[in-house]
Amino acid sequence: MVLKSRGAPLFATSEEAEQAFYDALEQGDLAQLMAVWADDEDIVCIHPGGPRLIGHDAVMESWREILGSSPVPIRPTRVHAVQSMMSSVHTVVEQLVVDTSQGKQLVNCYATNVFHKGPTGWRLVLHHSSQAPADLGPTELQDVPDLLH
Repeated sequence: MVLKSRGAPLFATSEEAEQAFYDALEQGDLAQLMAVWADDEDIVCIHPGGPRLIGHDAVMESWREILGSSPVPIRPTRVHAVQSMMSSVHTVVEQLVVDTSQGKQLVNCYATNVFHKGPTGWRLVLHHSSQAPADLGPTELQDVPDLLH
């Protein structure tokens, strides 16, 4: 259940915050997207193939550029979460639909989303996304180690 604290959403769980993040991308809503992020100069965002962006202004400007052309048709799948009392690390496979010269294509990216719990609920402090290998089929997107040692 998402509550509001002084106009900003209060996410009771890291899962709620992550869902709000991806909903904002699909709706192309920069204000909603940035409401998920911690209001902190230590936040970090790395887009596929892009530089490391540090700080609220740099992160916001990058999303403004991305969302400026259109909403992002994206769906997080295969969520794996490791959680403690005050932090949560989610790794997901992001499925994006992109326009190419051959028409619309499904692209998969691996993403890591790190959330911290504070007085305003759960907030995103790091988003790092990179393109997944092109030769992975939809059923092969679950990474399984070849050998445990």
